[in-house]
Amino acid sequence: MKLLLTLFMFATLTASAADSPPAHPMNDRWGRVRFLLGTWEGTATGQPGKGTVERTYEIVLDGQFIEERNISRYEAKPGAAPEVHEHRGFLSYDKTRRTFMLRHFHEEGFVNLYALNTDKSMAGYLIFDSVNFENFSNEWKARESYDVISPDEFVEIFELAEPGKDFVEYSRNHFKRKK
Repeated sequence: MKLLLTLFMFATLTASAADSPPAHPMNDRWGRVRFLLGTWEGTATGQPGKGTVERTYEIVLDGQFIEERNISRYEAKPGAAPEVHEHRGFLSYDKTRRTFMLRHFHEEGFVNLYALNTDKSMAGYLIFDSVNFENFSNEWKARESYDVISPDEFVEIFELAEPGKDFVEYSRNHFKRKK
């Protein structure tokens, strides 16, 4: 009888724990970037032209990373074929730097490493500044900003700065969560 009662209590506690809300954001490893998880679609504008963009974010590799998969399709420009751009990305948390890191791997062979700028970022607005590049000049700077409009909508702004110059917007993607 005691064994049955113990099993019943354990089953009840386990069931109620499964229904409990997620961990408090301050205790959540991915708290600041968790909004990204899921499947997104949207519009792309900027120097490559106008187009559409599809993206997914998912936690991978035993919870150590968030993987980003992106495909942007731009309208054809006069005399040129439509442009399709793919990249993969990984978000991680660097314990030494005490901040999130973002790595983008582009089909052109560029690898961009960014660090979350904790001084300029705030709730609902994240700024990742470039740390270095592979296969591109490290005299340039890049910035990825995420403006969270709602849990189901955000705007991503990609900016570049030539050596000794200010940032200039290169592209803007407006995402809505895919239902």
